[in-house]
Amino acid sequence: MTEAIELKAGMIFEKDGKLIKVLETNHHKPGKGNTVMQMKLNDIRSGSIVQTTMRPTEKVDLAIVDKKKAQFLYQQDDIVFFMDLDTYEQYELPAQLIEAESKYLLPDLQVQLNFCKNELIGIDLPTTVEMTVIETEPIIKGATAASGGKPATMETGLVVVVPDFIKNGEKLIINTGTGSYKQRA
Repeated sequence: MTEAIELKAGMIFEKDGKLIKVLETNHHKPGKGNTVMQMKLNDIRSGSIVQTTMRPTEKVDLAIVDKKKAQFLYQQDDIVFFMDLDTYEQYELPAQLIEAESKYLLPDLQVQLNFCKNELIGIDLPTTVEMTVIETEPIIKGATAASGGKPATMETGLVVVVPDFIKNGEKLIINTGTGSYKQRA
């Protein structure tokens, strides 16, 4: 059992038979009244996202999540396929469950599969991925890295703000946590 005040983004807990993933937490102290935890939660199985409040001392059961190293294979219709790197067993996951992560999935990308009671509930991406710029505005003469940047469409359709000197076809390192440009590859 863990108190609500100790919950952080990414943690998973069980409540009323549902697996809930914490997306955001905010410790809020109104002018009058007691302190509350404002939270944005995701029901893993249904995909629904809700905003709720909890008392900081309210207790929840943290889910035990097992992780396996795997490789992204391909996506067919609404199903994403992964292969366990140790046993070569294949796993299927509905695309809606990993909608946010899917824009970083490149062929052969190594990820971690998350299991709760032998049920596949999601994936963890590496901290950064290397992607190729498919489309961006032409290079601007005299541009520096200090300017505001320009949008660039990556090979998966992800749009990232990059420095003005980046050209089509360049390989970039993208932070998967923030979705931002980190550096040239």
